[in-house]
Amino acid sequence: MSVSSRISRLMVVLPATALACCALTASAADEDFSTLSKRLQAEKPKFAQRQQDLLAQRYDLADRPFKGATMSRGKPMQDGVRVRLPAGMSWEKLAALSPDEVKARQLWPVGFLPLPHPHHEAGGMVFPKFLIKEMKQQTDRDLTRFDLDYDLPDHFLPEFPAAIYLTTRPDLGDVSQGKLLTLGNYYRVFKDILNPKQLEGLRLLVTPFPQQQFNATEDRRSLKAHPGVACFDCHANGHTNASTHTVGDIRPNEHRHRIGTPTLRGLNIQRLFGSQRAMKTVEDFTEFEQRAAYFDGIPADAARKGTNVLERGSQVHFMAEFQALLDFPPAPKLNVFGKLDAAKASANELRGQAVFFGKGQCASCHTPPYYTDNLMHNLKVERFFSKVTINGRTASADGPIKTFPLRGIKDSPPYLHDDRLLTLEDTVEFFNLVLELKLNEEEKKDLVAFMRVL
Repeated sequence: MSVSSRISRLMVVLPATALACCALTASAADEDFSTLSKRLQAEKPKFAQRQQDLLAQRYDLADRPFKGATMSRGKPMQDGVRVRLPAGMSWEKLAALSPDEVKARQLWPVGFLPLPHPHHEAGGMVFPKFLIKEMKQQTDRDLTRFDLDYDLPDHFLPEFPAAIYLTTRPDLGDVSQGKLLTLGNYYRVFKDILNPKQLEGLRLLVTPFPQQQFNATEDRRSLKAHPGVACFDCHANGHTNASTHTVGDIRPNEHRHRIGTPTLRGLNIQRLFGSQRAMKTVEDFTEFEQRAAYFDGIPADAARKGTNVLERGSQVHFMAEFQALLDFPPAPKLNVFGKLDAAKASANELRGQAVFFGKGQCASCHTPPYYTDNLMHNLKVERFFSKVTINGRTASADGPIKTFPLRGIKDSPPYLHDDRLLTLEDTVEFFNLVLELKLNEEEKKDLVAFMRVL
């Protein structure tokens, strides 16, 4: 059965012009707010079911924690490959085929296609329920959208609230105190750790500002007029809670990528910012987010809804200075060169390291000690499938994507720039096919074991 026929029940294909205009047709320009909100709430279950059907078709979504290792604060990682294979196919059989054969026979797993936003035609920021609940309890600020909810199960997401490690005070370990940082508690938690400049940067990172879906106009997706969102609503505790969005710099809409929120840990060693934008400083990216990305790249919306024009020499600089303090979690099995200490590592971790630097070719892009080359690479995954539109998202060519650091990778599921890979095992299977590595089962398991201790 072809990819197209397997997804036909779940597929929404709209003309580019219709998709590009969807934000306008669902706006206060055409309907008053009461009518708009009631209509979108009525449509919400249909689109939610569409997305859940797609997820169930793509993945095994069961809660099966890995026994033997956890994230930094104790949340279990999920175990095993979750992407579903075409009927009658195995990973070994699939890896034996050339990209042309996989494409001709339409055998590319649908879970390896780009993952659509929970409601791709609507797009915009959407937050996991645990973040919404905690933020409402602490600040009485409701990040619920009346038109859609987050889609992935909590057990596939990073632990919450996340640990916080500082490059300037590694002796303190996790300084989060087990709390989610908000405008209400940041000063109390950090007043004896940060200097005044860094504290001001952190204050701005936890301060909400108007955003496309959360603002005080009637063109919003919150029931009540809203102060907006903060940087740390997605990058909770300077890490990630897997909140998602769609990029604001691509048109037509069906080619816009779902954005998986990356961790801010280790920002000080990175030289590219944004999965595809390749901005050269975190100051550039911080300013860009507030001026453009917060409003889906629509300057007129930014002006109307309340764009936050940050002052570069103080506010942007202060925010960047705090972000540069966020460190990777401890990796006690690694030496100062970022490789395994043979006296501390297990046999399968050492074998996995050998695969990583050898047959797996992982180190070609992910170089130690932080496991990034600070470059962009085009995987050309489109070699394996024909162009297809699923739930409003066209799978064609992703283009170049930046190399994210693998240090602390166990704390940052789901994986790839659009969250399409739920586990490290999924990630290994994906790259085994894309890079045509021909890894055997033991090599793949060892590779995962190595990445768990980075």
